[in-house]
Amino acid sequence: MILPIYAYGQPVLKKVAQPITPDYPDLAQLISDMWETMEEANGVGLAAPQVGRSIRLFVIDSRPMQEEGKEEEGIHQVFINAEILEEAGDDWSYGEGCLSIPDITGDVDRPEEVTIRFQDENFDTHTRTFNGMNARVVQHEYDHIEGILFTEMLKPLKKRLVKRKLEKIRKGDIDLKYRMKFVRG
Repeated sequence: MILPIYAYGQPVLKKVAQPITPDYPDLAQLISDMWETMEEANGVGLAAPQVGRSIRLFVIDSRPMQEEGKEEEGIHQVFINAEILEEAGDDWSYGEGCLSIPDITGDVDRPEEVTIRFQDENFDTHTRTFNGMNARVVQHEYDHIEGILFTEMLKPLKKRLVKRKLEKIRKGDIDLKYRMKFVRG
């Protein structure tokens, strides 16, 4: 089922999400719905807070972001109760966007490598290191479960330039490409 994506301004996007256990209600259905919602919106990642759940869960399919012919280097993974253990390498800048903040992009500096411990959908624990674009997508989605939006990491001038657009998104005054839930008012 396609879920509405919570837009900028929704309080759930600014909360630190809570860990979950295998008995979380309807978890398999939620994960399935998140995959379907992300794909419908042409995203490469989606965190549970973006669908109104303040839990430590996100899904990533970074294969479309890989160079042509190297799609298999992308990741297609469920991350539950993730914890970043280390970020390493030089910071590099890349124009990021977000399904909760449509039509706004901006350069964000992030380390080129991240080591993360997480559980998969079977609650098996993994520790993996990701590099480049995979690391960036993991870091972006991880920020969501920490209550951080990419717009907070923009340079001051860019923050000022997008302020009016952010307010329009908060109020729902935008053209929609997928189902969203707004603050309104």
